[in-house]
Amino acid sequence: MKIKTEFPHKTRTIRHIWIPMPDGCRLAARIWLPENAERQPVPAILEYIPYRKNDGTALRDSLYHPYFAGHGYAAVRVDMRGSGDSESEPYGVLPDEYVQQELDDAVSVIAWLAEQSWCNGAVGMMGKSWGGFNSLQVAALRPPALKAIITVCSADDRYADDVHYKGGCVLSTDMLGWSTTMLAWNARPPDPAVLGESWRERWLERLEQTPLMVREWLSHQHRDAYWKHGSICEDFSAVQCAVYAVGGWADPYSNAIPRMLSGLSCPRKGLIGPWAHEYPQRALPGPQIGFAQECLRWWDYWLKGTENEIMKEPLLRVWMPGSVAPKTHHEFRPGRWVAETIWPPENSESQTWYLKHDGLDQHELDQTVEPESPLLFPISQAVGLNAGVWFPMGAAGEFPGDQRSADSESLCFTSEVMEEGMEILGNPEVTVSLSCDKPKALLAARLCDVAPDGSSLLVSWGLLNLTHRNGHENPEALISREKFSATVQFNACAHALSPGHRWRISLSSAYFPHAWPSPELTEMKIFPGNQTFLSLPFRTPLPEDAQLADFLEPEFSQPLATKELRTSSRKRTIEHEVIADSFTLTHKVDNGRYRFLEDGLETEDLSCDSLFLKEGDPLSLQVCCERTAGIGRGDWQTRVEASGTMSATSDNFHVTSKLEVFEGEQRIFFRNWDFQVPRNLV
Repeated sequence: MKIKTEFPHKTRTIRHIWIPMPDGCRLAARIWLPENAERQPVPAILEYIPYRKNDGTALRDSLYHPYFAGHGYAAVRVDMRGSGDSESEPYGVLPDEYVQQELDDAVSVIAWLAEQSWCNGAVGMMGKSWGGFNSLQVAALRPPALKAIITVCSADDRYADDVHYKGGCVLSTDMLGWSTTMLAWNARPPDPAVLGESWRERWLERLEQTPLMVREWLSHQHRDAYWKHGSICEDFSAVQCAVYAVGGWADPYSNAIPRMLSGLSCPRKGLIGPWAHEYPQRALPGPQIGFAQECLRWWDYWLKGTENEIMKEPLLRVWMPGSVAPKTHHEFRPGRWVAETIWPPENSESQTWYLKHDGLDQHELDQTVEPESPLLFPISQAVGLNAGVWFPMGAAGEFPGDQRSADSESLCFTSEVMEEGMEILGNPEVTVSLSCDKPKALLAARLCDVAPDGSSLLVSWGLLNLTHRNGHENPEALISREKFSATVQFNACAHALSPGHRWRISLSSAYFPHAWPSPELTEMKIFPGNQTFLSLPFRTPLPEDAQLADFLEPEFSQPLATKELRTSSRKRTIEHEVIADSFTLTHKVDNGRYRFLEDGLETEDLSCDSLFLKEGDPLSLQVCCERTAGIGRGDWQTRVEASGTMSATSDNFHVTSKLEVFEGEQRIFFRNWDFQVPRNLV
């Protein structure tokens, strides 16, 4: 990591400032400024998230925002209403993701920034994950001063691509896990050093009104108005400022970038690396890039009017990974940068591979088709144990491992050896003709790269709740044993299959731990023929790929000084109880405890997710999530403990949750939740 301490502009930091909202509520902000900005006003760059500027993202903020200030920008980090040190009226805490108040406040913040004496009236907005989502959503509201955004690891469609649902299936770990995480975030106290004597009163107000977000999410199992709010894909034309969309193939939000490049009509660019859910300066797997410098090129062009030719470069630039041995962690993914000048590519073509059975217990992918007898799916509930985590941050153990064990429990079709290899870029799809004997079922599909030694590398995957086969808004129950057609779209991907390797498509009726299982074991049949095929987005390598300029090496500003009080650790295990044929998957993360030397604030964050499933019993799934967060300074120490469980019957989801909050060793707040939500064709 290259730390840069000398910049074109000397800077100063406003550690805390209040930004007034029209209704009188005040939002807490930290601002990094060039020293001469009052005399020579500069553009402002806003990051607006709920993750607490004083502790939650303080270390990360110190790597980027001073860097932007040193290059002639006002970098502004704002805690959203009800989070961190920001005030909370009219509610005590964040009620949900992306509520209208959140977006309206952002519009007001942008207007306030544009009016400051140190700002020249031009504003950009950027963020990763939540901050990437709301950058898009705020852009759709068209605040006059907002000229451009950079959205990282986000989505244009809140139902199709977020932590709640995938293909109409409940994401079994992340639906409850993210709710428990947000419960713990919401319950953290404001900083007494900022709020003074009123901090405890504010804290208790928040605790009394803390929601359990999973209840709302589970109450909207179809793509209704709740999910359409904040989904810019509903009206791409609403976004008129310039958009730079950035993500990674290992991140769950990669689908949005090609979709936005196709749907948006505003000036736009896309960048997809091999990365997990992190800014590309430090994301794994590598290669990392000088993302701060890339941001500056974007801001210089759109906020300062500098002609640097960034908009003359290709519309989309992506990392084309090659074949590697499957591992649960990659420091680096071999490959190369490639680019497309338009999206979809002008000469794009799809290769069709039919799913066939040769009568010798061999299932093949072939480019010819002929009628064949139907095939039964294996009935395995634990087929996805080596799927990795849905939401990888790039840490050890998070990526998918060798898929051979999952392939052995799936219906697989494998191509002949590809003597010359093959490249794909885009969203593969599999269309199948099939039948089910139950009214509810799901289809999981995996695309794998099979090496000569038999190892199976996961390239992409997709899910479809089959009651959503005709759309996510008005699902329809299946008619027992009636033949129908369904198409599963895989996650967007890029992959260069090595010569001598083979493609494999693997189909299953369950995908633990990602998809909540159907309520009953399902007999599913697939009917090979001209209605059952895999479509691969074939890409011909272009000579221009080799002429792409290299990205700069990563640079950071000087990080905040910290003292480690407890080292971080993580552990991910799969236990198989052989007699009961049950599985317990446990993922523990301790991010350690550390102290900011600047103000003495201490912080810690621990999590544990545990899933239990008994083979052959889809109703046995139980998810347990625990979160612990500590915030303190000297004799003032607080601790938040949030936990929850989620299970299901044939008719209902059942959720329990508990929140305990401590000041010192005294418990000052306790609340629990226990409720059911009907399953609605899930």
